[in-house]
Amino acid sequence: MIRSTSRALALLASLALAVPAALLSTSPATATSDPTGDPTGDPTVERTSDRAADTVAPITLWAPHAVTATAYRKRTWTDLGLRLIAQGAPFELWSHRPSYDEAIRTAWHTADGDVPLPAGSMSTFSGLDGFLTISITPQAGGEPMHLVRKACLNGWSERVRPDAPARSGYPAGCWYNPFSLGSVQGIQDGWATPILSQGRPFRLAPGTYTVTARIASSYAAVFGLSAADATRTVQLTVTAEDVGGEGTSSPRAASVARPAAHRPTGPQGRAPEAGPQPDLRSLPAWGIGLSKNTNHLRFSATVWNAGDSPLVVDGFRRDGEDEMDAYQYFFDAAGEQTGFQPVGHLHWDPKPSHQHWHFEDFARYSLLDADQQETARSKKEAFCLANTDAVDLTVPSADWRPENTDLSTSCGDYSSLSIREVLAAGWGDTYTQYRAGQSFDIRGLPNGTYYIAVVANPEQNLVEAATDNNVALRRIVLGGRLGHRTVRVPQVGIIEEEGYGGRG
Repeated sequence: MIRSTSRALALLASLALAVPAALLSTSPATATSDPTGDPTGDPTVERTSDRAADTVAPITLWAPHAVTATAYRKRTWTDLGLRLIAQGAPFELWSHRPSYDEAIRTAWHTADGDVPLPAGSMSTFSGLDGFLTISITPQAGGEPMHLVRKACLNGWSERVRPDAPARSGYPAGCWYNPFSLGSVQGIQDGWATPILSQGRPFRLAPGTYTVTARIASSYAAVFGLSAADATRTVQLTVTAEDVGGEGTSSPRAASVARPAAHRPTGPQGRAPEAGPQPDLRSLPAWGIGLSKNTNHLRFSATVWNAGDSPLVVDGFRRDGEDEMDAYQYFFDAAGEQTGFQPVGHLHWDPKPSHQHWHFEDFARYSLLDADQQETARSKKEAFCLANTDAVDLTVPSADWRPENTDLSTSCGDYSSLSIREVLAAGWGDTYTQYRAGQSFDIRGLPNGTYYIAVVANPEQNLVEAATDNNVALRRIVLGGRLGHRTVRVPQVGIIEEEGYGGRG
């Protein structure tokens, strides 16, 4: 899945990638209490756990219809694809220990005030104790397994509605030490977070199981959740271990997905008439060479953002499909989201060197003849955007350390409900010559001069400041004969490429 050393660093740099610092200082909308005070408020206040039948639940448990995982040494790692989704408002919990002699008190923050959780909800700041009950029943017969798991609501999160807030300001984990005094857990409105850690494996043999997951009744009562909101059933298929493999796998779903709530309409559905915009540009192809049998011309390509705004594309999965509808988001100079519009699609790429989600309208690679007419096109026409190369950090609004900003790039896994892909100002996204499909079939092409064309935003679906700088050409010369072709790559200026073409 990682396609170069620089990409590995970019993706492992984590939650990160591309808005001005002003956006980082924004605190969650409902965080109104003093973090040093008692978050439980007055314990005599009556809980507001009863809600009208037509009221949207503050959270809902979500799961795919089916997942698969691999058993490795009689242990199976999977999070079952379980997500907790906040609906209507951010879902926020504050926890505090008044002293080291007292237990942790936790309260649910709502617009109407704090609602205390039952005593003992958190024994440590690592999450809610006994939040989830899981029953696993073998479909071939046998005794069911019953488990109780805690949940941290600060896991990796994803936006599941196109009109949801642009960012989540909540922590990315439930970190603590024995002397911690307080914590905040939260899920932004319209966002989802996994609630079952893959760090604890299930002891399951290969086979098919019916899994029922339920939010514990004590929590469901406090949050006013119906059985439909609090319960999900998943078909789990466990396969035998792959000898020599790691045994860890992402959930694979037969029909995963909560579709985007609606197509954006009104003011947020229009591209900005003025203000910061990304500006996609292409670099000349590099790392050019031939396959072992010399039938394919391989190359590496980079598209970068020279604009004064990050390129931010979010995809939202269609119901039951391996397809997402993509939207580009726009931001003002202060980093505040100002709008969004549809810009195409993302699809799941199952090829071994990818196995993640790709945006389809980012770039195109063509081989042109001496008259600059297309003679071949690379099958590589979809992308998972990430900041892999600092191209020009002197451009206005260049992000010098994108790993420390908020909007993050994600290639996702098969159970993803949404994907965010980002290209920060000043940074490029490189695909090297070893990626599946990134080559030209040169069988049947005569010897002579050709040009590798790297084209950014080929369908012009993305909104950017200019489109007259989207194409870069690199001249090459083909020679030899079938099975023994040669390629000569004239140097560009004084640039020495040696040492760059071997990155994977």
